[in-house]
Amino acid sequence: MSNHVNRRFFVAGATTAGALAVTGVPAVAMTTASATSLVDKVVADINKVIASGQSEAQMFSAFENIFSRYADVPTIARYALGVEARSASKSQLNQFSKAFQVYISRKYGRRFREFIGGRIEVGSAKEVKSFFEVKSTAYLQGRSPFEVTFLVSDRSGKDLFFNMFIEGINMLLTERTEIGAQLDKRKGNLDQLIKDLPSLG
Repeated sequence: MSNHVNRRFFVAGATTAGALAVTGVPAVAMTTASATSLVDKVVADINKVIASGQSEAQMFSAFENIFSRYADVPTIARYALGVEARSASKSQLNQFSKAFQVYISRKYGRRFREFIGGRIEVGSAKEVKSFFEVKSTAYLQGRSPFEVTFLVSDRSGKDLFFNMFIEGINMLLTERTEIGAQLDKRKGNLDQLIKDLPSLG
């Protein structure tokens, strides 16, 4: 295994709290109420989409709008890219972030499409060091309820979620591993990954 792969997967083993080093500054201006308010909006929009009866393509477009509006996509994308983000140009990072937004919206849009006929309800929220954790519960037909958790920060200058757990699966760590594997398949060619990424979601 090459050195850059070793470094990437070493970092990918970090905890979510460690991942917050990427998001940086304490969320001083935020409150539990404002973090909950953001997730209320996210969940309301997701519930609206899954109840809409739209086509798959329309739903993917709607989920991309949700990610664009409520998620700190540049931070998520940069974390997913890992150590390769340090050597990427500003143009490459911008292009990667745009491609990643399409990819992540389609990938998690597919997951949320499984919620059709169900709903998500926002529950408790608490401050955790430099961010807020807001828990919600998904109620699906024919399944036991399960947790969907959002981590929220104002590092970007506005309240946005930067990580999400669905049934305990950590989006940040999952995507760092996945993006690393996809980059390895392309022998480290970031431009090729940027080109291919939207179709991988």
